[in-house]
Amino acid sequence: MPKKQDVKLDLLQGTLDMMVMQTLRAGAANGYEIAKAIERMSDDVLAVDHGSLYPALHRLEKSGIVAGKWEISSTNRRARYYRLTAAGRKRLIIEQSRWEQMAAAISRVMRPA
Repeated sequence: MPKKQDVKLDLLQGTLDMMVMQTLRAGAANGYEIAKAIERMSDDVLAVDHGSLYPALHRLEKSGIVAGKWEISSTNRRARYYRLTAAGRKRLIIEQSRWEQMAAAISRVMRPA
């Protein structure tokens, strides 16, 4: 049987934004920290592709869901830190509700007959 780290799953389309928002509920973070937090919280089942993460962050920033600011990271490098805005907090509540409905519906379909 493959180990968890050998079977990292691609993120479902549409879930990355929601997971980024959830991660930022805990406070501001840069892209690397966001990716690592999602991987850690999923017990290393989900792998966050940086080629998907940064466009998602830019999209969320453009729509006012997150706000970005250049700061110095813990490794003494310049990094863009993102935080969830008030609009982002409201949007997260909506997205969580939609996700719960979707997950419940999929579970019903996947039950053995």
